[in-house]
Amino acid sequence: MGLPGATEMLIIAGVIVLLFGASKLPKLGGAVGESIKNFKKGIKEDTPKLSEDNKEDKDDEAKS
Repeated sequence: MGLPGATEMLIIAGVIVLLFGASKLPKLGGAVGESIKNFKKGIKEDTPKLSEDNKEDKDDEAKS
């Protein structure tokens, strides 16, 4: 059970067009793209904070 092939992807795309309509697809695509962008931005902002917390934990362990 791997990734869907070309035929399956075309069927999925057709179902999406039927469900949402061709006029709403650009708005839907833009919203999904913006959500992904904000998610990646949030991860980048939290990564330094997490590494600082890990350094503090290691310092506490070294003192013990």
